[in-house]
Amino acid sequence: MTQQSQSLRQQLFHMTLPMLIGMLAVSSCQLVDSAFIGQLGAQPLAVVGFSIPIYQLIIGIQVGLGIATTAIISTALGANKNTYAKQLGALIIVTGFILISMLCLILWSAQQFIVVNLGGDTALFPFVREYWFPWLISCWLGAMLYFGFSIFRAHGETRFPGIVLVLVSIINMVLDPLFIFVLDMGLAGAAWATVCAFSAGCIIIFAGIHRKDLIRLPDTMVTITAGVKRLLSFMAASMLSQFIPPLSGLIATGVVAFYGNDAVAAWGLASRIEFFSIIIVLSLTMAMPPMIGKLRGSNQLTQIDQLVRIAVSFVMLSQLALTVITVLFSSPLSRALTTESSIADILHEYLWLVPLSYGGLGISMLIVSACSAMGMPALALLISALRLFSCYLPLLWLGSEIAGLTGLFIGAMTGNLIAGYLSWQLYKKRLTLLHSQYPTVVNPLAENLLTAS
Repeated sequence: MTQQSQSLRQQLFHMTLPMLIGMLAVSSCQLVDSAFIGQLGAQPLAVVGFSIPIYQLIIGIQVGLGIATTAIISTALGANKNTYAKQLGALIIVTGFILISMLCLILWSAQQFIVVNLGGDTALFPFVREYWFPWLISCWLGAMLYFGFSIFRAHGETRFPGIVLVLVSIINMVLDPLFIFVLDMGLAGAAWATVCAFSAGCIIIFAGIHRKDLIRLPDTMVTITAGVKRLLSFMAASMLSQFIPPLSGLIATGVVAFYGNDAVAAWGLASRIEFFSIIIVLSLTMAMPPMIGKLRGSNQLTQIDQLVRIAVSFVMLSQLALTVITVLFSSPLSRALTTESSIADILHEYLWLVPLSYGGLGISMLIVSACSAMGMPALALLISALRLFSCYLPLLWLGSEIAGLTGLFIGAMTGNLIAGYLSWQLYKKRLTLLHSQYPTVVNPLAENLLTAS
């Protein structure tokens, strides 16, 4: 192992570990939350199952903006444009506030239309209306919290956001049983507990941004215009690539809904477990962009490909270990998350099949994040589209047609594995193409990025 490779590994470890701890706390909180909701019966679980793809839509938009945040701020910092980086931070907060507010209002007004078109029963409407009001507020607060985290990450600070994530998760887990059972608020209580936790997190994170002077209002209209153009140039493609997964999630939920509310409830629980299982991948996708952005901004770009390869190798090994653990504990985990035996049986079958492909899913996610941060959003968008619309969804549907719900799970597993392989091959092909186009350049990837800038 070269000294350069060792240095990259150490940097990646120190950037990823705080976010991993924080994300682990969040995912643990979500599993505990699901276990509490699972005690309320099949209908509340079904409502959560129909809500998850909508949540993924909100997450897609906020992550797209978060990727743009990390890329442009870290690049500006790498070029020693510190004041400009702070002004970009202010523009990002305002842009995120407007986008997520508009989206949450639209979702609230169209809630029944959404549930019906996803295959939901009209009997769920009272639960939906009760749950979605506090839940959409929590989604908005969660997005603002994420934008605050993105600004810290862009400045190379992951420890403080990681601590805040842990604190938010603890507050949520403490308030969940209090609101759901003690105060008898039922399903809505879970959402109100999250509202309280995210509110506390927002207060802490934005107080930290103010204390560290990480944002500054632009002083001229020229700066605002230039900053918005710079943000949009990164945000459009990255947001579109992040919009594709929730769209496919909506379609997949519609297919699963054909098998009834129990299947949707199990699918929703499975989504929470999937989030927990790919927690290392998610942490890496948040830790890598600021590293890539700073390397790019200071023209130290020869290490980018090596960094990506280190991360991919780690994902393959870690996901293999987590898959073994998930399969071994699939039965007790299914019983712990719901008291409904029919839902637990479906979830158990899912956990025997789909987690085998989380390594392929992780590689795809990692490549998309890296390509966006490297200034290749078109490739990131292509990989996202191919993964979901050429691999995952077609095979999920085909499996469903051939072998019912079991076939659907096998199709999802196969789609993730093929997508991981194709993502890596596309990434390598792009690098090979760059080498052939720039044979005299020591680092053709750097030349390409400089041209894109």
